[in-house]
Amino acid sequence: MLKYIIFDFDGTLVDSKDLSIQVINQLAEKYQINKLSETDIEHLRKYSIAERCKAMNFPLYKIPFALIDFLLLYKDGTKQLELFPGIKELLTTLEKEDYKLAVISSNTEENIKQALHNNQVENINEILAASIFGKDKVIKKFLKNHRLKASEVLYVGDELRDILACKRAGIKIAWVSWGFDSIEVTNIEQPDFFAHHPNEIYSIANSIGG
Repeated sequence: MLKYIIFDFDGTLVDSKDLSIQVINQLAEKYQINKLSETDIEHLRKYSIAERCKAMNFPLYKIPFALIDFLLLYKDGTKQLELFPGIKELLTTLEKEDYKLAVISSNTEENIKQALHNNQVENINEILAASIFGKDKVIKKFLKNHRLKASEVLYVGDELRDILACKRAGIKIAWVSWGFDSIEVTNIEQPDFFAHHPNEIYSIANSIGG
């Protein structure tokens, strides 16, 4: 029986593409990378993280350091974040069906709470922050702390690294097409489910068993 649905945040619950471009461009000079346009982002959606770093001439090992700067600047822009259309209705429906809801994201707990509060979302039971490549460890700890079987949890995310993290943690994932990574990237590692509209998450949850 499915008990918990865990969501990624950026690119899954909220549309943070414009804010991310703004922040990256603010950091461009410091990290000696070219400023990005929306066209560049659309191109990079088809790349893995390693391929994006190569295309931007940005060493992969610098990501954890740059992420600290990124999230500090991101904090000032949380007020401009909006939920993707249909997300609020989805969360309300899932709550009414007695699914418990959580967020595990590489963003900070503070940023996530503020953005959800700004969008009048108050039905998330738990929010946990993970390192950019350590989401699987947080998921495993979440399962242990809540005494959950892997079959009792579904993760919803938009990136290849979400799929890989869920495979390492042994849980099912629904990949959403409205986020950052394109289907060309996610086809590298097939997710368990594909969703092209938020209401499909509800159908997927019911197909697993509620």
